[in-house]
Amino acid sequence: MLVTGHTGFKGAWLTLWLHSLGAEVTGFSGPPPSAPCLFELAAVGELCDDRRGDVRSAGEVGAAVAAARPEVVFHLAAQPIVRAALEDPAATYAVNVVGTEHVLRAARDAAIVCVTSDKCYAPGEGPHREGDELGGRDPYSASKAAQELVAAAARAGGVRVATARAGNVIGGGDWGRDRLLPDLVRARDSGEPVVLRHPDAIRPWQHVLEPLSGYLLLAERLIESPAWAAPWNFGPADAATVRWVVDRVCSRWPLDVRVVPPADAVEAPALRLDASKARAELGWEPRLDLAAGLDATVSWHDLVREGADARAVTMTQIEEAS
Repeated sequence: MLVTGHTGFKGAWLTLWLHSLGAEVTGFSGPPPSAPCLFELAAVGELCDDRRGDVRSAGEVGAAVAAARPEVVFHLAAQPIVRAALEDPAATYAVNVVGTEHVLRAARDAAIVCVTSDKCYAPGEGPHREGDELGGRDPYSASKAAQELVAAAARAGGVRVATARAGNVIGGGDWGRDRLLPDLVRARDSGEPVVLRHPDAIRPWQHVLEPLSGYLLLAERLIESPAWAAPWNFGPADAATVRWVVDRVCSRWPLDVRVVPPADAVEAPALRLDASKARAELGWEPRLDLAAGLDATVSWHDLVREGADARAVTMTQIEEAS
Protein backbone atom coordinates (compact mmCIF):
# COMPACT_ATOMS: atom_id res chain seq x y z
CA MET A 1 0.00 0.00 0.00
CA LEU A 2 1.06 3.57 -0.63
CA VAL A 3 0.20 6.42 1.73
CA THR A 4 0.99 9.90 0.49
CA GLY A 5 1.34 12.44 3.27
CA HIS A 6 2.39 9.77 5.76
CA THR A 7 4.44 12.27 7.79
CA GLY A 8 1.34 14.34 8.52
CA PHE A 9 -1.04 13.94 11.43
CA LYS A 10 -3.69 11.77 9.74
CA GLY A 11 -1.10 10.03 7.58
CA ALA A 12 0.92 8.94 10.60
CA TRP A 13 -2.16 7.56 12.35
CA LEU A 14 -3.16 5.72 9.17
CA THR A 15 0.32 4.26 8.66
CA LEU A 16 0.38 2.94 12.23
CA TRP A 17 -3.06 1.41 11.79
CA LEU A 18 -2.16 -0.23 8.48
CA HIS A 19 1.02 -1.65 9.98
CA SER A 20 -0.98 -3.12 12.87
CA LEU A 21 -3.19 -4.84 10.28
CA GLY A 22 -0.14 -6.47 8.70
CA ALA A 23 0.05 -4.28 5.60
CA GLU A 24 3.31 -3.48 3.86
CA VAL A 25 3.24 0.31 3.62
CA THR A 26 5.25 2.69 1.49
CA GLY A 27 5.00 6.31 2.55
CA PHE A 28 5.64 9.23 0.22
CA SER A 29 5.73 12.73 1.66
CA GLY A 30 7.64 15.88 2.31
CA PRO A 31 9.12 16.53 5.76
CA PRO A 32 6.91 16.40 8.87
CA PRO A 33 4.71 19.49 9.08
CA SER A 34 5.59 20.47 12.64
CA ALA A 35 7.96 19.89 15.52
CA PRO A 36 7.00 18.01 17.58
CA CYS A 37 4.87 15.66 15.49
CA LEU A 38 3.37 12.20 15.78
CA PHE A 39 5.47 10.85 12.89
CA GLU A 40 8.70 11.45 14.77
CA LEU A 41 7.48 10.80 18.32
CA ALA A 42 6.05 7.41 17.31
CA ALA A 43 8.97 6.59 14.97
CA VAL A 44 6.48 5.86 12.19
CA GLY A 45 9.28 5.81 9.60
CA GLU A 46 10.56 2.57 11.14
CA LEU A 47 7.33 0.80 10.21
CA CYS A 48 7.16 1.67 6.52
CA ASP A 49 9.29 2.27 3.45
CA ASP A 50 9.77 5.96 4.23
CA ARG A 51 10.22 7.85 0.95
CA ARG A 52 10.50 11.61 0.75
CA GLY A 53 9.45 13.72 -2.18
CA ASP A 54 7.09 16.37 -3.47
CA VAL A 55 3.69 15.64 -5.03
CA ARG A 56 4.25 18.68 -7.23
CA SER A 57 6.92 16.66 -9.05
CA ALA A 58 5.40 14.15 -11.47
CA GLY A 59 8.73 12.34 -11.66
CA GLU A 60 9.06 11.90 -7.91
CA VAL A 61 5.48 10.70 -7.60
CA GLY A 62 5.96 8.26 -10.47
CA ALA A 63 9.13 6.85 -8.92
CA ALA A 64 7.40 6.29 -5.58
CA VAL A 65 4.46 4.52 -7.20
CA ALA A 66 6.78 2.37 -9.32
CA ALA A 67 8.74 1.34 -6.22
CA ALA A 68 5.65 0.58 -4.14
CA ARG A 69 3.60 -1.13 -6.88
CA PRO A 70 0.54 -0.58 -4.67
CA GLU A 71 -2.78 -2.33 -4.86
CA VAL A 72 -4.24 0.54 -2.82
CA VAL A 73 -3.23 4.20 -2.56
CA PHE A 74 -4.38 6.49 0.22
CA HIS A 75 -3.73 10.01 -1.04
CA LEU A 76 -3.51 12.33 1.97
CA ALA A 77 -0.65 14.63 0.91
CA ALA A 78 -1.98 18.18 0.98
CA GLN A 79 -1.57 21.76 2.10
CA PRO A 80 -4.28 21.57 4.80
CA ILE A 81 -4.34 25.01 6.41
CA VAL A 82 -6.94 27.62 5.42
CA ARG A 83 -4.90 30.64 6.47
CA ALA A 84 -1.71 29.32 4.86
CA ALA A 85 -3.66 29.11 1.61
CA LEU A 86 -4.56 32.78 1.96
CA GLU A 87 -0.87 33.61 2.25
CA ASP A 88 0.23 31.48 -0.70
CA PRO A 89 -2.68 30.43 -2.91
CA ALA A 90 -0.49 29.28 -5.80
CA ALA A 91 1.45 26.83 -3.64
CA THR A 92 -1.81 25.48 -2.21
CA TYR A 93 -3.25 24.89 -5.69
CA ALA A 94 0.01 23.29 -6.80
CA VAL A 95 0.00 20.78 -3.94
CA ASN A 96 -3.71 20.07 -3.64
CA VAL A 97 -4.73 20.11 -7.29
CA VAL A 98 -1.67 19.46 -9.45
CA GLY A 99 -0.29 17.02 -6.87
CA THR A 100 -3.53 15.06 -6.94
CA GLU A 101 -3.38 14.83 -10.72
CA HIS A 102 0.17 13.46 -10.50
CA VAL A 103 -0.88 10.78 -8.00
CA LEU A 104 -3.97 9.73 -9.95
CA ARG A 105 -2.04 9.50 -13.20
CA ALA A 106 0.88 7.55 -11.75
CA ALA A 107 -1.33 5.15 -9.75
CA ARG A 108 -4.15 4.73 -12.25
CA ASP A 109 -3.99 0.93 -12.01
CA ALA A 110 -4.53 0.94 -8.22
CA ALA A 111 -7.60 1.46 -6.07
CA ILE A 112 -7.27 5.03 -4.80
CA VAL A 113 -8.85 6.71 -1.80
CA CYS A 114 -8.35 10.44 -2.38
CA VAL A 115 -8.87 12.44 0.80
CA THR A 116 -10.31 15.92 0.26
CA SER A 117 -12.33 17.94 2.80
CA ASP A 118 -15.79 19.01 3.89
CA LYS A 119 -14.71 22.46 2.72
CA CYS A 120 -14.99 21.36 -0.91
CA TYR A 121 -18.69 22.30 -0.82
CA ALA A 122 -20.09 25.64 -1.88
CA PRO A 123 -21.58 27.53 1.08
CA GLY A 124 -25.16 26.53 1.68
CA GLU A 125 -27.80 25.68 4.24
CA GLY A 126 -28.08 22.37 6.05
CA PRO A 127 -25.73 19.36 6.15
CA HIS A 128 -23.81 18.90 2.92
CA ARG A 129 -24.52 15.78 0.86
CA GLU A 130 -22.29 14.25 -1.78
CA GLY A 131 -24.34 15.61 -4.67
CA ASP A 132 -24.27 19.22 -3.45
CA GLU A 133 -22.56 21.96 -5.41
CA LEU A 134 -18.79 22.21 -5.09
CA GLY A 135 -17.05 25.51 -4.62
CA GLY A 136 -15.33 27.84 -2.21
CA ARG A 137 -14.85 31.47 -1.30
CA ASP A 138 -11.22 31.10 -0.25
CA PRO A 139 -8.19 29.46 -1.89
CA TYR A 140 -8.16 26.41 0.38
CA SER A 141 -11.82 25.58 -0.20
CA ALA A 142 -11.45 26.21 -3.91
CA SER A 143 -8.43 23.90 -4.05
CA LYS A 144 -10.43 21.11 -2.41
CA ALA A 145 -13.32 21.58 -4.82
CA ALA A 146 -10.84 21.48 -7.71
CA GLN A 147 -9.30 18.33 -6.26
CA GLU A 148 -12.73 16.72 -6.37
CA LEU A 149 -13.14 17.73 -10.03
CA VAL A 150 -9.73 16.30 -10.92
CA ALA A 151 -10.71 13.01 -9.25
CA ALA A 152 -14.07 12.97 -11.05
CA ALA A 153 -12.34 13.44 -14.41
CA ALA A 154 -9.94 10.60 -13.64
CA ARG A 155 -12.86 8.41 -12.59
CA ALA A 156 -14.61 9.13 -15.88
CA GLY A 157 -11.42 8.03 -17.58
CA GLY A 158 -11.43 4.65 -15.88
CA VAL A 159 -9.40 5.29 -12.71
CA ARG A 160 -10.77 3.51 -9.64
CA VAL A 161 -10.77 6.55 -7.35
CA ALA A 162 -13.12 7.42 -4.53
CA THR A 163 -12.99 10.75 -2.73
CA ALA A 164 -13.42 11.00 1.02
CA ARG A 165 -14.74 14.22 2.53
CA ALA A 166 -14.25 14.48 6.29
CA GLY A 167 -14.89 17.20 8.81
CA ASN A 168 -12.62 18.77 11.42
CA VAL A 169 -10.42 15.98 12.72
CA ILE A 170 -8.94 15.87 16.23
CA GLY A 171 -6.61 13.44 17.97
CA GLY A 172 -3.35 13.01 19.80
CA GLY A 173 -0.14 14.04 18.10
CA ASP A 174 -1.44 17.02 16.14
CA TRP A 175 0.59 20.20 16.47
CA GLY A 176 -0.54 21.74 13.16
CA ARG A 177 -0.68 25.46 12.62
CA ASP A 178 -3.96 27.36 13.08
CA ARG A 179 -5.88 24.35 14.35
CA LEU A 180 -7.99 24.50 17.48
CA LEU A 181 -6.81 21.43 19.41
CA PRO A 182 -3.10 22.01 18.66
CA ASP A 183 -3.56 25.63 19.79
CA LEU A 184 -5.02 24.35 23.07
CA VAL A 185 -2.10 21.93 23.50
CA ARG A 186 0.40 24.73 22.92
CA ALA A 187 -1.43 26.96 25.41
CA ARG A 188 -1.33 24.21 28.02
CA ASP A 189 2.41 23.68 27.52
CA SER A 190 3.39 27.36 27.36
CA GLY A 191 0.97 28.91 29.85
CA GLU A 192 0.14 31.54 27.24
CA PRO A 193 -3.46 32.52 26.48
CA VAL A 194 -5.29 30.74 23.70
CA VAL A 195 -6.96 33.10 21.26
CA LEU A 196 -10.25 32.14 19.60
CA ARG A 197 -11.15 33.78 16.29
CA HIS A 198 -14.65 32.35 15.83
CA PRO A 199 -15.95 30.88 19.14
CA ASP A 200 -19.45 30.38 17.76
CA ALA A 201 -18.36 28.69 14.52
CA ILE A 202 -19.93 25.25 14.10
CA ARG A 203 -17.89 22.35 12.78
CA PRO A 204 -18.34 18.57 12.33
CA TRP A 205 -15.61 17.60 14.81
CA GLN A 206 -14.57 13.95 14.95
CA HIS A 207 -11.70 11.88 16.31
CA VAL A 208 -9.11 10.91 13.70
CA LEU A 209 -9.98 7.21 13.97
CA GLU A 210 -13.49 7.89 12.64
CA PRO A 211 -12.61 9.03 9.10
CA LEU A 212 -9.65 6.64 8.96
CA SER A 213 -11.99 3.71 9.58
CA GLY A 214 -14.06 5.01 6.69
CA TYR A 215 -11.02 5.22 4.40
CA LEU A 216 -10.07 1.63 5.23
CA LEU A 217 -13.58 0.36 4.63
CA LEU A 218 -13.78 2.28 1.37
CA ALA A 219 -10.46 0.80 0.20
CA GLU A 220 -11.78 -2.72 0.85
CA ARG A 221 -14.84 -2.02 -1.28
CA LEU A 222 -12.81 -0.46 -4.09
CA ILE A 223 -10.67 -3.59 -4.33
CA GLU A 224 -13.86 -5.60 -4.78
CA SER A 225 -15.48 -3.39 -7.41
CA PRO A 226 -15.13 -0.04 -9.21
CA ALA A 227 -18.79 0.59 -8.36
CA TRP A 228 -17.59 2.11 -5.08
CA ALA A 229 -15.55 4.76 -6.89
CA ALA A 230 -17.56 7.84 -5.92
CA PRO A 231 -17.56 10.73 -3.41
CA TRP A 232 -18.21 9.85 0.25
CA ASN A 233 -18.80 11.94 3.35
CA PHE A 234 -17.43 10.79 6.71
CA GLY A 235 -18.69 12.89 9.56
CA PRO A 236 -20.50 12.84 12.90
CA ALA A 237 -24.24 12.96 13.33
CA ASP A 238 -24.00 16.31 15.13
CA ALA A 239 -21.75 19.36 14.90
CA ALA A 240 -20.59 21.58 17.76
CA THR A 241 -19.29 25.09 18.31
CA VAL A 242 -15.68 26.01 18.90
CA ARG A 243 -16.72 27.30 22.31
CA TRP A 244 -18.24 23.91 23.29
CA VAL A 245 -15.02 22.11 22.34
CA VAL A 246 -12.88 24.58 24.28
CA ASP A 247 -15.08 24.35 27.36
CA ARG A 248 -14.82 20.55 27.31
CA VAL A 249 -11.03 20.66 27.06
CA CYS A 250 -10.80 23.34 29.75
CA SER A 251 -12.58 21.00 32.14
CA ARG A 252 -9.34 18.96 32.00
CA TRP A 253 -6.83 21.73 31.27
CA PRO A 254 -7.52 25.11 32.92
CA LEU A 255 -6.57 27.56 30.16
CA ASP A 256 -6.67 31.32 29.70
CA VAL A 257 -9.07 31.71 26.78
CA ARG A 258 -9.53 35.01 24.96
CA VAL A 259 -11.71 35.94 22.00
CA VAL A 260 -10.16 38.18 19.35
CA PRO A 261 -12.30 38.37 16.19
CA PRO A 262 -10.21 38.46 13.01
CA ALA A 263 -10.20 41.35 10.57
CA ASP A 264 -11.51 39.06 7.81
CA ALA A 265 -14.46 36.70 7.64
CA VAL A 266 -13.02 33.99 5.40
CA GLU A 267 -14.12 30.92 7.32
CA ALA A 268 -17.70 29.73 7.04
CA PRO A 269 -19.77 30.25 10.22
CA ALA A 270 -21.19 26.72 10.04
CA LEU A 271 -20.26 23.47 8.34
CA ARG A 272 -22.16 20.21 8.66
CA LEU A 273 -21.85 16.89 6.83
CA ASP A 274 -24.51 14.34 6.02
CA ALA A 275 -22.79 10.94 6.17
CA SER A 276 -25.97 8.90 5.72
CA LYS A 277 -24.71 7.47 2.42
CA ALA A 278 -21.64 5.97 4.10
CA ARG A 279 -23.78 4.60 6.90
CA ALA A 280 -26.37 3.04 4.59
CA GLU A 281 -24.15 1.73 1.80
CA LEU A 282 -20.73 1.15 3.38
CA GLY A 283 -21.98 0.18 6.83
CA TRP A 284 -19.69 2.79 8.37
CA GLU A 285 -20.57 4.10 11.81
CA PRO A 286 -18.73 6.50 14.13
CA ARG A 287 -17.61 4.80 17.31
CA LEU A 288 -16.60 7.78 19.43
CA ASP A 289 -18.86 10.73 20.10
CA LEU A 290 -17.26 14.15 20.34
CA ALA A 291 -16.91 14.09 24.12
CA ALA A 292 -15.13 10.72 23.99
CA GLY A 293 -12.94 11.90 21.10
CA LEU A 294 -11.87 14.99 23.02
CA ASP A 295 -11.18 12.93 26.13
CA ALA A 296 -9.01 10.56 24.06
CA THR A 297 -7.11 13.52 22.61
CA VAL A 298 -6.49 15.10 26.01
CA SER A 299 -5.47 11.75 27.50
CA TRP A 300 -3.01 11.12 24.63
CA HIS A 301 -1.24 14.41 25.27
CA ASP A 302 -1.27 13.95 29.04
CA LEU A 303 0.25 10.48 28.80
CA VAL A 304 2.95 11.47 26.32
CA ARG A 305 3.83 14.57 28.32
CA GLU A 306 4.26 12.32 31.36
CA GLY A 307 6.75 10.17 29.46
CA ALA A 308 4.64 7.42 27.90
CA ASP A 309 5.72 6.02 24.53
CA ALA A 310 3.80 7.86 21.81
CA ARG A 311 3.55 4.83 19.54
CA ALA A 312 2.25 2.64 22.34
CA VAL A 313 -0.36 5.21 23.37
CA THR A 314 -1.48 5.61 19.76
CA MET A 315 -1.69 1.88 19.14
CA THR A 316 -3.67 1.37 22.34
CA GLN A 317 -6.25 3.91 21.19
CA ILE A 318 -6.41 2.26 17.77
CA GLU A 319 -6.98 -1.15 19.34
CA GLU A 320 -9.63 0.17 21.75
CA ALA A 321 -11.59 1.76 18.92
CA SER A 322 -11.25 -1.12 16.44
